[in-house]
Amino acid sequence: MVSCGIIGYGYWGPNLARNVSEAAGAKLSAISDMQQAALDRAGSRYPGVSLHRNWLDMISDPKIDAVLVATPVSSHFEIALAALQAGKHVLVEKPITTTSAEARTLIEEADRRGLILMVDHTFVYTPAVRKIRELIVDGSLGDIYYYDSTRVNLGLFQSDVNVIWDLAVHDFSILEFLLDKRPAAISASGSSHIEGRPENIAHLTLFFESGTVAHLNVNWLAPVKVRQTLIGGSRKMIVYDDMQNSEKIKVYDRGVDVISDTELMKQMRVSYRMGDMWAPQLSVREALLTEITHFVECIEQGKRPDTSGENGLSVVEMLEAAMKSTRSRGAPVELGQCRGE
Repeated sequence: MVSCGIIGYGYWGPNLARNVSEAAGAKLSAISDMQQAALDRAGSRYPGVSLHRNWLDMISDPKIDAVLVATPVSSHFEIALAALQAGKHVLVEKPITTTSAEARTLIEEADRRGLILMVDHTFVYTPAVRKIRELIVDGSLGDIYYYDSTRVNLGLFQSDVNVIWDLAVHDFSILEFLLDKRPAAISASGSSHIEGRPENIAHLTLFFESGTVAHLNVNWLAPVKVRQTLIGGSRKMIVYDDMQNSEKIKVYDRGVDVISDTELMKQMRVSYRMGDMWAPQLSVREALLTEITHFVECIEQGKRPDTSGENGLSVVEMLEAAMKSTRSRGAPVELGQCRGE
């Protein structure tokens, strides 16, 4: 049984606490938050759990095996590093840190101590995204031509991160999981329409060596909430709508075929394929429960997490490249071509 402590019981912490308490092999042992009101809520919900105003008191407890960090991004590095140095396994909310240098430090510390460092890229653990990866890996979609995502809503405005760090980070982690590679270059442009606040609208283009291109539209100023992604392959295409309660994924046997017959090519170079649509059945299991169960398994079995510290680093490097491009009005910024380079 892995004894877990949660640092931060504001927006995301309660979700972590609920799923830790339900996950097989995990035990919710402690919760820390600077606000007494938050601790009062936690204590009412989990009466047997140890409560701490100071997170340092929690990580110094030898009975705690793992720490889950759900605090503002600017505090991730300090808390995660201290937890690792105290010998705790760490699951930290996305993004892992505010800089790639900090992420590398955490990875090195975890490796040196033989500890699991995992990032809470929750979308990677959704049944929909895992099904899409399955369809890509087994060749059902063919070569991936494009990934086109719209991730917009009204709010939630934040002061320590902009809309790219808040929303595009999801697509960065999803793309790396689906394609098992990161882009060769990123172009991004963004703007702020609220005085004193960071960018609230951004458009990004990710270029891959394989020829795949990804377009991301992220926006805190949209009148409606939209979470829709189109994925086009040479064999089939997908519409992924995360706002749907059922049929989140629709697979279309549609596309274009190049005509090889010389005579027909004189009239038309391509033919259109208009086949059936089907919606694969998806598990109703909550993504966060799958993620925390995976975290526990990685601790117990010494496995590399699907969203490891290295994945977290890769995502932060993409975020840094996007911000560099934004500052130069969309000029593409080169990255390494594949994971691990």
